[in-house]
Amino acid sequence: MDLSNNYENGGVNGMKVVPNEVKLVRIIWVDASGHHRCRVIPSTRFNDVVKKNGVGLSVVCMARSSYTDVPIGKNLTGAGEIRLLPDLSTKRIVPWMEQEEMVMGDMYIRPGEAWEYCPREALRRLSSILKNEFDLEMKAGFEIEFLLLKKAVKDGKEDWVPFDSSLYCSTSSYDATAPFFHDVVDSLNSLNITVEQLHAEAAKGQFEFALGYTTCLTAADELIYTREVIKAVARKHGLLATFIPKYAMDDVGSGCHVHISLWQNGKNVLMAADKSSKHGMSTIGEEFMAGVLYHIPSILPFIAPLPNSYDRIQPNTWCGAYHCWGKDNREAPIRTASPPGIGVTSVSNFEVKSFDGLANPYLGLASILCAGLDGLRNHIQLPQPIDTNPSYMGLKFQRLPQSLSEALEALENNNTFTDLIGERLLAAIKEIRKAEVEYYTKHQDAYKQLIHHY
Repeated sequence: MDLSNNYENGGVNGMKVVPNEVKLVRIIWVDASGHHRCRVIPSTRFNDVVKKNGVGLSVVCMARSSYTDVPIGKNLTGAGEIRLLPDLSTKRIVPWMEQEEMVMGDMYIRPGEAWEYCPREALRRLSSILKNEFDLEMKAGFEIEFLLLKKAVKDGKEDWVPFDSSLYCSTSSYDATAPFFHDVVDSLNSLNITVEQLHAEAAKGQFEFALGYTTCLTAADELIYTREVIKAVARKHGLLATFIPKYAMDDVGSGCHVHISLWQNGKNVLMAADKSSKHGMSTIGEEFMAGVLYHIPSILPFIAPLPNSYDRIQPNTWCGAYHCWGKDNREAPIRTASPPGIGVTSVSNFEVKSFDGLANPYLGLASILCAGLDGLRNHIQLPQPIDTNPSYMGLKFQRLPQSLSEALEALENNNTFTDLIGERLLAAIKEIRKAEVEYYTKHQDAYKQLIHHY
């Protein structure tokens, strides 16, 4: 059921959906460091002016880091302005705040001319290339891990600590948080976002939502809205939800695993058409995934964007620390999946486990698309899958970059992304990531403040 045009086209089943005296509209965008930001517009002005012309926004909006609003680099400064235009197909009633709506924003130099730094436009453009060159569409579905923290007095000071200390899929942990989960699921249902399952995860106070798969741009939009819902509902319950990859260094981290599939004319064509396939995938499926595997060191600055991200990507933590792939192997950074109903010899999608909750999902999916396109264009071949924990196999497999600095070095030496992502956008991303490395190297405990930002 598509709710995207409820406001303009008569609603669901012909019933007009009229928000209860909507007073304010939030226009949301996500910067290069993954922060959710918004401008809030009175509804009358939104409908009279902003819906068509957008709002002014400094170009600095895409030059901010995780730790400061001071612009990074020399290309995007206080000089220059763009237009933030609402994508009306994404407009929704805010479930947790009466009399408000929210909508995703696109960045334009002027109406009709997209800004080359716009993350949503970058993902749109790469999706169009995949469609035009190969008649394919990439779909994505996210698994969102997060921590629920509660206030406590620690060493005489008020602090945030994990909600509980239960184990993976603990029934008691779910029962204790059921009121929170009910509110989140109700909110997501009102946004027409599919929740496939939810459970307690392995870390203290950690939980997970698995969302349904959909087209790339919609999947990224729904991830943003889901994060907004989780954080807002947590606040209403007196809790703090955070998507930080590594909160406690002696516990497992939180990811934002993404499942990828390829579609053509309504059919999943990543899956093999018959049982003759060696790995359960079609040739185009293998080549696309091979491109992602080949380029994953260079993808990391997009999907694991802060130094804290690499504290999570460690062996024996189901994060995928080695450069390999496997069939249903959760110690590989890329694993193929055969969900119930698909059959053990077939593959419906592959999962990229390195993606985390700090990433801008539009840029993250764009980087995966970019690598997959290279795999298709150059017919990159898959190596053999790994059916055991690669850390048990000695030096046979190379570690993925163990720091953001190493990942940036891989990206610097990779020319594939320049044309497809865009030279200027890529340069801005690199500058911000380098600044993140420098800052967190100098301020070892600064990552602890990320719980308030993500």
